Amino acid sequence: MEFKDYYKILGIKDNATTDEIKKAYRKLARKYHPDVSKEDNAENRFKEVGEAYEVLKDPGKRAEYDQLKQLGARGRDGSFQPPPNWQSASHFHETFNGDSQFSDFFEAIFGQQGSARRHYSSQGFQQTIKMRGDDVHHRIGLFLEEAYKGCLRTLQFQVPEADNQGLITHRTKTLNVKIPAGVTQGQHIRLKGQGAPGIGGGPNGDLFLEIELAPHPLFHAEGKDIFLSVPVTPWEAALGSAITIPTLGGKVSLIIPAGAQSGQRFRLKERGLPGTPPGNQYAILQLAQPAHHSDKAKALYQQLAQEESHFNPRQKLGV
Repeated sequence: MEFKDYYKILGIKDNATTDEIKKAYRKLARKYHPDVSKEDNAENRFKEVGEAYEVLKDPGKRAEYDQLKQLGARGRDGSFQPPPNWQSASHFHETFNGDSQFSDFFEAIFGQQGSARRHYSSQGFQQTIKMRGDDVHHRIGLFLEEAYKGCLRTLQFQVPEADNQGLITHRTKTLNVKIPAGVTQGQHIRLKGQGAPGIGGGPNGDLFLEIELAPHPLFHAEGKDIFLSVPVTPWEAALGSAITIPTLGGKVSLIIPAGAQSGQRFRLKERGLPGTPPGNQYAILQLAQPAHHSDKAKALYQQLAQEESHFNPRQKLGV
């Protein structure tokens, strides 16, 4: 009996993860699916790949196979014999159409009492094999204003599909998409059925759009909250003032209390990105002053320094 190296058949390492096994199977199954492949040995390769996946996808069956691979004996002619009294605890009971069968190796090792039970009909093996199409991931860049209001975008992205020879190619797909208001950095939008086409009548995969917000000259977004640095003069901060600041929804008035400090944060409720609940906007004060002062202004600053000589802003620094 010939030993079947299922890892080699799928083109993966013996320590491959479950996701790696699934990915390798889907790739090869698409390549050799009888509905699309024109290669001479496509049907046999498709069955071989399916058999390998049937064993390796299940942790229990895979553990049995790995043990068998280590303990089995190989003759000089390359034949394989399982350990004495070997009996699988993972009996297969499969239902397929057509006259296809698993390999002798599979039947001898994993079949119930040496042979897997199967039921067949005359509809043809490949006609009932359905595979869901792959999901497609696409990154879409938005301005912050587009994320705030929502927008319509025309997208072009690559969709994998099998050609007449069973080889995976990529087709450019164009799609008009409505982006809802309030999307955030890194958010994924799922568009059902807009991914790669299925095989054998299987459903299409989905399209996942990942939102990427472009840097903004004024605002900074964190989730649905918006942050804005607001320059204020020393006298506005000292005396208090009503100033006008921008938000994504338009200009608003902000009341600065007397004695406001640089770095102080003010919350504008529900002025961030829309949603349930909506985000807030935070105005962060930043003291600013002219680069040059008139002689009169300098004299006033000197007078202020004398009046406030008791104040030491670096007292907490120990100086």
